[in-house]
Amino acid sequence: QVQLVESGGGSVEAGGSLSLSCAASDNTYSGPFVGWFRQTPGKEREGVAVISTVYNNTYYTDSVKGRFTVSQDNAKWTVYLQMNSLKPEDTAMYYCAATNVWVDDPWLLRPEAYKYWGQGTQVTVSS
Repeated sequence: QVQLVESGGGSVEAGGSLSLSCAASDNTYSGPFVGWFRQTPGKEREGVAVISTVYNNTYYTDSVKGRFTVSQDNAKWTVYLQMNSLKPEDTAMYYCAATNVWVDDPWLLRPEAYKYWGQGTQVTVSS
């Protein structure tokens, strides 16, 4: 079973930056897509950013476009989420997830498309 571990969360002021990392315990396995999701209490989990591990294509939810960047280091099986110009509304628990099958574009930001999940890392942005 693939195990994912996130790191890099913390507290920052609005306008600041954080970089999150997602590593796989089995770095010989690479899911076709790795995504970042976030969730606040009482709200549905939201897709934030996705990267295709095969083609390196990226996908973002509208609210983070131009501010967040997802990237990968294939040699280490590590996926990063660079978050700049953070806003209070970005506050959430952030999760890394990976698919075990190919997923069509309309499903890439939907949590139900992902099989493997990390434990989450908290991001808090204050104003």
